[in-house]
Amino acid sequence: MFDCSKDVRAYHDQEVTLPKSEQDAMRDRRNANRTRLRNGLAEADKPAPLEFVKQGSYAMKTMTRDPNNDYDIDDGVYFRKEDLVGDRGAEMTSLQARQMVRNAVDDGKFKTPPEVRSNCVRVVYEKGYHVDLPVYRRVLTSTAFGEEIHYELAASSGWKRSDARDVSDWYEDERAKSADGVQLRRINRDLKKYVRSRGSWRDGILSGFGISVLTTERFRHNDWEDQALYDTMVAIRNRLNGDLQVAHPVTPDNYITTGPDDARARCFRDKLTEAIDTLQPLFDDDCTRERALKCWGKVFATTFFSERLEEEQRAAVAAPAIITSAGLLSQTAVAAAAVSSAGGGRHA
Repeated sequence: MFDCSKDVRAYHDQEVTLPKSEQDAMRDRRNANRTRLRNGLAEADKPAPLEFVKQGSYAMKTMTRDPNNDYDIDDGVYFRKEDLVGDRGAEMTSLQARQMVRNAVDDGKFKTPPEVRSNCVRVVYEKGYHVDLPVYRRVLTSTAFGEEIHYELAASSGWKRSDARDVSDWYEDERAKSADGVQLRRINRDLKKYVRSRGSWRDGILSGFGISVLTTERFRHNDWEDQALYDTMVAIRNRLNGDLQVAHPVTPDNYITTGPDDARARCFRDKLTEAIDTLQPLFDDDCTRERALKCWGKVFATTFFSERLEEEQRAAVAAPAIITSAGLLSQTAVAAAAVSSAGGGRHA
């Protein structure tokens, strides 16, 4: 495979993963929402939250950059079950709990008022992103062995046993068991970036969580970043060729997909096949750096790789000849050195 390892890694670092400034801004928005909710509950004489727990891609650190600021920040709010009672002392329904949180977080300053969704309260911001607040209750049960604790989500179907921390813990366990947990997370982000590279794909393709499950399941480590990404793509595609169902990793007998011919999983499989086919020229003996980078640019629908090549070429043309102990290096040699430092050649 033609070596574009440094280029693929550079794309991840510069275009895929969230920069620190955006991470800090998200944390600030999350904290502001928590303060707003606490204050709103106190003013309405409603129970105070037991705790907040970040969840989803925000907790797993697999969020990717989005040009439209289409970010989904999940921040679970937890209460004691015994505190969630209505005005007449009856236990709050799951809908009443979500309505309580919606009313408390709405301080009148949002252009779009927060809304009660099926499994959360959604706070929408003008810039395009939103914060989802799933509502949970802690349930204490007395047993012969003492008190046991479990958590329930205020879902559309009622109170459903669930805990956001289970998924985050599962993901960290999978990373710890892998050959390279840091690379696994990068590849996970790259795959999520790929499926969001075309707006027309978004509504019909597998969810980011489903992609994370498949990445942990079929991750292929390699010291070459591009090879690791390609091999993982092939492994996931082959797996989906055999079985389109994706089981939920922490909820027994539950699936992320819907049936053996899930349309979203099938779409993801087909788009992976397109990417794999697009990258085949990199395995040709006569593949050039220009051709290889063009293929990666086509996969991610980006000009990043072509612009990277243009910058190298401009630097090579502008570079003066260098005098070494062996004599004068030509601009051609300098250009070759520039390409070598960025990538090129073939994997051993």
